[in-house]
Amino acid sequence: MIELNKVTKKYKEGKQNELTALDTIDLKIEDGEMIAIIGRSGAGKSTLIHIIGCLDNVTSGVCSIDGTDTKNLSDARLAKLRNEKIGILLQDFGLINEETAIQNVMMPLFFSKTPLFKIKSKAKRALEISGIIDLQDQVVATMSGGQKQRVALARALVNKPSVLLCDEPTGALDIETTTGIMNQLDVLNKNGVTIIIVTHDMKVAAYCERKIELSDGKIIQNIEIT
Repeated sequence: MIELNKVTKKYKEGKQNELTALDTIDLKIEDGEMIAIIGRSGAGKSTLIHIIGCLDNVTSGVCSIDGTDTKNLSDARLAKLRNEKIGILLQDFGLINEETAIQNVMMPLFFSKTPLFKIKSKAKRALEISGIIDLQDQVVATMSGGQKQRVALARALVNKPSVLLCDEPTGALDIETTTGIMNQLDVLNKNGVTIIIVTHDMKVAAYCERKIELSDGKIIQNIEIT
């Protein structure tokens, strides 16, 4: 379970241009949920994802993942928590364009200290789940946007995370490719993965069972989608 209690995040704290990105957020996300986080640009959506994903820390309040308060963890322990529990899927893919699909997917396994003899088989399995095992040896720079997003999804899944964070995962994709990616995420969720999606697309949000709307760093709506 992910739980945020009175979480506030400020940038340039104490300076004249201080910015409050999140303002006393209370949020509980149960294991196995699939939720959408919506709101205008600057509402705090990406900051919220970064806090949950242990990519950034709170200014005040508590963010806990499976009962572990992330605020006072060392960088090494935060990295370990990310590698063991969290996968992240970004709109800009975050891939190494000069490398092949399988080389990109293998990358997180080196950081998680996976035994060398298991690395390639784990990467192949993640590519199979993402539906692109046939492209394992293709260089990323030669791929379409949809193919790159599937490689990014495979990389996010390769350590078998219990939580998958998706920051505008379909923003640069056409309708057909978006549908394919969302159907894959839906299958993953039905298999127990907690999925949190930042999106501007209400058709994407409709795949989720709960919609959380942010405005000026505050939650203004938290409703079940029927």
